[in-house]
Amino acid sequence: MTGAREAMLDRPGLERLFEGLKAEGRTLVGPTVRDGAIIYDVLAGVASLPQGWRDEQAPGSYRLHRQAGDPRLFDHTVGAHSWKRFLHPPRESLFRVTRTPEGTLRFDSLTAEPRRLALIGARACELAALAIQDRVLGTGTQADHAYQARRAGLFIVAVQCGRAGGTCFCADMGTGPRAETGFDLALTEILDSDGNVGWYVESGSDQGAKLLSHLQMLPAQSADREAAAAVWASTRAQMASRMDPAGLHELLDEKLEDPHWETLESRCLACGNCTAVCPTCYCTRTVDQADLEDAVAERSREWESCFNPEFSHLPGGSVRGSIASRYRQWLTHKLASWHDQFDSSGCVGCGRCISWCPVGIDITAEIAALRATPAPYPDAASESDHGHP
Repeated sequence: MTGAREAMLDRPGLERLFEGLKAEGRTLVGPTVRDGAIIYDVLAGVASLPQGWRDEQAPGSYRLHRQAGDPRLFDHTVGAHSWKRFLHPPRESLFRVTRTPEGTLRFDSLTAEPRRLALIGARACELAALAIQDRVLGTGTQADHAYQARRAGLFIVAVQCGRAGGTCFCADMGTGPRAETGFDLALTEILDSDGNVGWYVESGSDQGAKLLSHLQMLPAQSADREAAAAVWASTRAQMASRMDPAGLHELLDEKLEDPHWETLESRCLACGNCTAVCPTCYCTRTVDQADLEDAVAERSREWESCFNPEFSHLPGGSVRGSIASRYRQWLTHKLASWHDQFDSSGCVGCGRCISWCPVGIDITAEIAALRATPAPYPDAASESDHGHP
């Protein structure tokens, strides 16, 4: 790796970093406050970041409050948005078909030229989610070319978590809380004893190191590295274990007929919130809209959820007609058969599905409940229907 590998930033230095990214023709996207939550949106600059804001999360609960006089910009965890919406949009127009006056059909691609984005404030679990999306959508013979184009132009400024969230369990899933790969630059926010804030920055790529060198940042000292390491250690120490991933595939294969799924049906609304906020869920549906009067038709792609009864609808009806079977499908695919398809878990432990479930269903508690009961049938695994989404 060439260029500067580490530096120390004050607020003017952070502003120079943002201006340097803009000078490269990049649009800054990162955390900001809107409608009582931290969301990801276009940033005008450092002033758009959520200075002094902190979130409190629990099953079915998200609250945001401001700490007066706090200079920190990243003293929050993850909100409902994930970076997925910028690389794999909720709705994407694909092409339009128009009947010409001569009676022929003209096909026009509607896929827009991707913006060159700089993602500001990506957390370790989110970088792990991006790596999973890369395997699902960015590789193989059926790769999504629009995803590949958006991903190729990305510059990622990660932020190391300074505290553990109320519902996150990234340490259990091996995805955090410290990001070690997958970024161009990584910031650790440090608040000193005098109440001054600064950022220890590490480069994770040649383009990140090159940008640091060009911006002439302050060199990092051993005391800065020690302060950053203390932040990483403190965050890790805050994280109580919520879900042991060992043996999950075997457990869920054994529990396909467990009566616990029926208790979930009595609580789950099948609203699809968990799949919408999940940073790795990728399923879509194709929608065709036609205007017969103007002889125009348009095809688009939209996010879909396996909690929708129509998701598995066949001519004879829905394959998974009950909420219990749909919840089982989602959870077993996410934590078990995802390994068979993509060689990893589909869960990164971000906790979004717990916080944003309107009835507060906690997947870590559901796994604990399944572990607590014996398998109802010794051959239950043979009755699996969860091999594919």
